[in-house]
Amino acid sequence: MRIILAVLFVFGQFVSFSQTNYQLPPKEILDLADVKTPPQSLISRNNNYLLLLERPLYKTVEELAEPELKLGGLRINPVNFNASRGTYYTSIKLQKISDGKPIVVNNLPQPLKAQYVQFSPGEKYCSFVLVSQTSLSLWVINLGNGNATQIIAEGLNATMGIPYSWSSNDEFIYFKFKGNKQKLTNTIELPKGPSTQEATGTRSAARTYQDLLRNKQDENTFNYYTTSSYQKVDINSGKISQLLPEAIYTGFTFSPDQKYILTEELSQPYSYTLPYYFFASNFKIYDAGGSFIKTFYTRPLQDKTPISFDAVEAGKREIMWRNDKPSTLFWCEAPDDGDPAKNVEYRDMLFQSDFPFTENKNICSIKNRFRDITFGKNNIAIVEDFWWKNRNTKTYIINPLLNSQQPLVIFDLSQEDLYANPGNFQTSYNEYNRSVLEFSKDQSKLYLVGEGYSPEGNKPFIDEFSIATKKTKRLWRADGKTSYERVIKIVNAENSLAITRIESPKIYPNLYLRNYSKNAKPTQLTFNQNPYLSLQNITKQKIFYKRNDGVQLSATLFLPAGYDAKRDGRLPMLMDAYPTEFKDDKAAGQVQESPYMFISIGWYSPLFWVTKGYAILQDAQFPIIGKGDAEPNDTYTEQLVADAEAAIHAVDSMGVVDKNKCAVMGHSYGAFMTANLLAHSNLFAAGIARSGAYNRTLTPFGFQAEERSYWQAQDVYLKMSPFNYADKIKTPILLVHGDADNNPGTFTLQSERLFQAIKGNGGKAKLVLLPYESHSYAARENILHMLWEMDTWLDKYVKNNGLK
Repeated sequence: MRIILAVLFVFGQFVSFSQTNYQLPPKEILDLADVKTPPQSLISRNNNYLLLLERPLYKTVEELAEPELKLGGLRINPVNFNASRGTYYTSIKLQKISDGKPIVVNNLPQPLKAQYVQFSPGEKYCSFVLVSQTSLSLWVINLGNGNATQIIAEGLNATMGIPYSWSSNDEFIYFKFKGNKQKLTNTIELPKGPSTQEATGTRSAARTYQDLLRNKQDENTFNYYTTSSYQKVDINSGKISQLLPEAIYTGFTFSPDQKYILTEELSQPYSYTLPYYFFASNFKIYDAGGSFIKTFYTRPLQDKTPISFDAVEAGKREIMWRNDKPSTLFWCEAPDDGDPAKNVEYRDMLFQSDFPFTENKNICSIKNRFRDITFGKNNIAIVEDFWWKNRNTKTYIINPLLNSQQPLVIFDLSQEDLYANPGNFQTSYNEYNRSVLEFSKDQSKLYLVGEGYSPEGNKPFIDEFSIATKKTKRLWRADGKTSYERVIKIVNAENSLAITRIESPKIYPNLYLRNYSKNAKPTQLTFNQNPYLSLQNITKQKIFYKRNDGVQLSATLFLPAGYDAKRDGRLPMLMDAYPTEFKDDKAAGQVQESPYMFISIGWYSPLFWVTKGYAILQDAQFPIIGKGDAEPNDTYTEQLVADAEAAIHAVDSMGVVDKNKCAVMGHSYGAFMTANLLAHSNLFAAGIARSGAYNRTLTPFGFQAEERSYWQAQDVYLKMSPFNYADKIKTPILLVHGDADNNPGTFTLQSERLFQAIKGNGGKAKLVLLPYESHSYAARENILHMLWEMDTWLDKYVKNNGLK
C-alpha cells in the first residue's frame, strides 16, 4: 500500500492528510459483502410468465468513471445517449407460472447488459435494450419459441429514461431515435458573455437541486442530447418509419383505442435553478399516423409555485388518458391556483374531455390535493387525495359519467395511522390492455390488498369491497406467526388465486401461488436459497420501549451467533436510524414491519458488524412530533436526543449492551441525525455519517419534511444545523460522502465544510470522499473501502475506546 502523507501544524494541532489506496474489510465482512444474491423476479401483467433477472452485485469504479454530462437535473452518458449509472442485467431466464416449466432463451447477445426490460401488453414478447459503450439496440424475445432477435441495431435515445413502448396489440414498438448524432467533441466553446440571472420582484423560491443548467452552452448541449424523433418498427417485417418529428419528449402515450397520441414536449424558457421537469412544455395531440391535431395545453415554466408541500402548479396537471374509455383525456386543476395559503372549500377539481378535446367537463371537486385515480368501467372510479399539513387522506368513489357530482368518501384517514390503512384497490387489464379496477364476476365487488399493519407486526390481507354497501369483508390474512407473507398480486379473484411472497428470518423470500379461500399449502414458484449463511444463527428480536414523554417506540435488535449474556458479558453496539416527522404521537410508535422478515444485508447495512461481535440496533424509531399548530422541527434536537436516550436505556436494561460503547450511524438524513446527536449529547463513543447535509442555511427553501423557508423559521434552521455546533462535536465522527452526489441538498461540500469546522475546533473526525459516487454508492472498490473505514473506526473508538 502506497500512502502519500503530509503533516501540517494547523490551529495549534497536528492534522494529517492522506491519499490511501483501496483497502478491503476483514474477511467476515468481505465474505458477506461479496455474496451473490438470487435473481430478481418480474411477473407478466396477465400472470402467465415469470422473468428471472440477474445483475452484478456492484459496478466498478471504471464504469462510474465513464463519460457523464450533468444537465437540467439529468446525468447523461454522451457516448451512447443513455442515462448514466443505470442498473443492467447480465442474465435473463423465463418460466411459465402455470406449470413452472422454464422457457429456453436462444440467441441472447453476449456479453449481456440489458436495461429497460418489459413484457409486451399481449404477452407475446419480452423486450429489452442492449447497452454497449457506444450505442443502444433493441431486442425482443418471442415467448412462444424463446428466440431473441435484434429489432433496432442502434440509434435509440434513452437520455430521459425508457426509450420505447409497445402498441397494445404487440405488433409495433415506438422508440425514441437520435438519428446520426454522435458525442459532441470536447472542444471548449468560449462564452460570448457572462451567464446572468435576474430577480424581478416576483417570488420564485426553489429547493436546492443539483446538476442544473448554468449557461447557454449548457442549454444547447441539453437540447442536443435530449432531442429525438419517434419512430415505429413493425415487429413482423422489421420495417421502420417515422411517427413524430424531432422534439424533447417527456411524455408519449397512445389513447386506449390507439387512435390518438398524447405527448409532452419541452419548450423554452429553461431554468438555471430548477431541473427539466419544471421547464415549460406543450401537451400535444396527434393522430395514430403522426399528424398533428392540436396543442391541448401549454404549461409555463414552473418557477413561481410556492414551496409548501401542499402547493401545486396552477393550471392543468396530471394530464392522462382514461384507461376505461377509447379516447378521453383526464386532468385536474387547483381552484386556489395551487397556493395553499388561499382559503377555498375544495383544493382540486377533476375534468375530462372527449375527442375533439374542446369541451371540458367537470367531474367533481375534492377536499384535498389530487393524488391518484383508478378507473373502472365507465361509471365507477376510485380517487385518492392528500393534504400534507394535517396528513389527511381521503378515498372517494365517483361516477365519471356524471358532471359536477358530490363524490362519496369511503375512507377518511390520517396517512400516519398505518393500523387503519385499508389497503389498495386491485387492478387487472381490460380490452384495451390498460390497468383498471378488478371487479368480481357479478360486477358488485372490488378487491383491496394491504400490509395489515398491527402491533404484532405486518400481516398482509385481501379484502372484498361491496360497491353497494361500501363495506369490506376479509377474505384472507397472513397468520404472521412465524413468517411474513406479502401479496404480490391477485391472479384470479373468482378462483381466489394470488401470487404471494413468503419469507422468514432464515428463509430467503420466494414466490408462491396461493388459493386464499382454502387452507391448503401454496405452490412454490421460485426456489431461491439463503445466500447469507454467516447470518444464519444470529438472533433477531423486536424490542419495545418508551421515550421520556411516553411515546411508544420500537427497534430490531440483532445479537451475534451463540451469544450468551452471562458468559460473554455486555457488547458494543452499533445503532442505525432515520428520523421521521409526525403530527400524531400515537401513530409515531406504530410498528411498521414484520418481525419475521428475512435477515438481508446490503452495502448500507450495519449488520456486517454482528459478525464482529457487535449488537446491532436497526430501524430504531426516531419520531419527531409536532402536535396541533406546532411543527415537528420546532423541538428537533430535544426529541432526537430523547429518542436516542430511550433506545440506549432499553438495550442497557436488557443487560446485553455496554452503554459506554455505543456508536450511531446514518445515511443522508440519518447522517444529519448522527451529527446532531454528537453535537447535542454525550451518549455515543463514535458516529458514522454518510452523505449528509449539515448546514441548513445551504438548503434555505426547505429540506426533508420542513416546508418553511430559512427566513420563516430562522431559529429552527440554525439550531438544527450541526455545523453551527461543530465546536461541541468532541465524539469522533467518520464522514463519508460520494464526490459526485446528485441528491438535492446533500452536496459533497456539506461534508467537507463540517470536517473543516470540526478539525478547526480541535475535534476528532475523518473525511472519506468516494470517487465518482453519487448519493447511493455503487462501485465495489468504493463500498469495500467504506466498510474498511467503518470497521477501523468502530474498532478504534468503540471496541477499544480510542486506545488503539
